Amino acid sequence: MKYLVLIYGNPASRSVWAGMSDEQKAAGLRAYVEFNDDLDGSGERIVSERLAAPELTKQVIVRDDEVSTTDGPFAEIKEQLAGFYLLECDSADRALEIAARIPEAPYATIEVRPVMGLTGDVDFDLGDL
Repeated sequence: MKYLVLIYGNPASRSVWAGMSDEQKAAGLRAYVEFNDDLDGSGERIVSERLAAPELTKQVIVRDDEVSTTDGPFAEIKEQLAGFYLLECDSADRALEIAARIPEAPYATIEVRPVMGLTGDVDFDLGDL
């Protein structure tokens, strides 16, 4: 089954990174490379990416056939989506185990969500869709 693992940065995780020396930052990035290599070796990582800073985000809103966009952070929340993993795991327990091993898990909030696909919870006849 597929699982989406969302990594949310927060003021604590951002301050930890900002306070690191260049050597510590390099070690942190190496930890991610090793983590990714391990998941690639097991065949569980489909894709993972780090996201750009929240202030580079665009929000698209469509109402009554009108499209509008806004720039930057949109809500006064402390946690911002910082990255993700899409995993293929044998069980939810395995996805949770992997999520707990994410190098920044001690400082960030990690969310694990099953991926259902487009028709995963449809309770009506799809006909010839």
